[in-house]
Amino acid sequence: MRRLAVAPRANFEARARELGFAFHTIDGEAYWNESACYAFTLRQIEDDLEAPSAELHQMAMELVGRAARDEALLTRLRIPRQAWPLVADSFARGDASLYGRFDLSYDGKSPAKLLEYNADTPTSLYESAVFQWVWLEDAMKQGLIPQGADQFNSLHEKLVARLGEIASGGLFHIAGLRDNEEDKGFVAYLEDCARQAGIETSVIGMSDIGVSAENKFCDPKDRWIELMFKLYPWEWMMADEFGASPAMANTTFIEPAWKMILSNKGALALLWQMAPGHPNLLETYFEDDPRKSALGGRFARKPLLSREGANVMLVDGEHVAREEGPYGAEGFVRQALAPLPDFDGWRPVVGSWIVGDEAAGIGLREDRDPITSNTSRFTPHAILD
Repeated sequence: MRRLAVAPRANFEARARELGFAFHTIDGEAYWNESACYAFTLRQIEDDLEAPSAELHQMAMELVGRAARDEALLTRLRIPRQAWPLVADSFARGDASLYGRFDLSYDGKSPAKLLEYNADTPTSLYESAVFQWVWLEDAMKQGLIPQGADQFNSLHEKLVARLGEIASGGLFHIAGLRDNEEDKGFVAYLEDCARQAGIETSVIGMSDIGVSAENKFCDPKDRWIELMFKLYPWEWMMADEFGASPAMANTTFIEPAWKMILSNKGALALLWQMAPGHPNLLETYFEDDPRKSALGGRFARKPLLSREGANVMLVDGEHVAREEGPYGAEGFVRQALAPLPDFDGWRPVVGSWIVGDEAAGIGLREDRDPITSNTSRFTPHAILD
């Protein structure tokens, strides 16, 4: 694994406009970065990232099977009691998952370590699936990277196929927040994937959703929302009026309610309890577990529920790094410290994507700070050896 300086494409901005990548710059700061790329060998991809991601997914599903009807574990994860039937029933029915993203610390030498699982509403999908693949093809054509380069990236094809399996046969609603440029780009891309799968779609805002007299969620045209992808976290839904509505039982959601187990960082502690010493896991305990003392003075303290690094604190002896935010009321876990590798001052996190039950590709975000946040840059990758 290497970080290589690469000349940006001469036609980058034109390509971004052509492909609808409107959020390559956010609040005046570059989000997409192609002045470098991360180079991997095929062995690193297959043995150190793809295979472990598939194994971690199977372990995660085993955890859901154990926890879905275990009130003690649901309580431990601080999942609201009103959500317990939704979690249990969605798993018992086999409600399908579309995707998820493991965030890994990996330096090209040691085993990749699971930092967290973004199992409910992971973003950076379009740039991982499409725009970095276009960069690869363009960069080879323009002589910016060697001919014959490849990429671990079957995301787009797998997304289209998976949507065809789980969302066909009726009107598929896709809901998100309307005032976020990145979210709008994500929703537009997912709708395109669904249409390529031959699915009839309707994009709506979360605020557009109403409830009919029959206790069914409905869209602005009073059509029943029978199946809906929501780019909106489950914990937010449970805190909204949505969560208490009897209409919850009459809509199938993607991602399903059982993802509440895996999108909770308490799952990291439960996975370690299931498989202590696993080479791709980090020793992790709930904050109130006395065993946390085994971590000594080197640990990451993470809220059970947080996004984009918010309220994460990294402790390395006397050195402390933290990211402020609104999370933490539900509790925390402590995880053995696995600092991101340093490549010329840039620290990348590897996002390893799961579509359905298959590892499907990676996307990397990098920052000079040790905590990856919503301002961290997306930098493409290539397989060069």
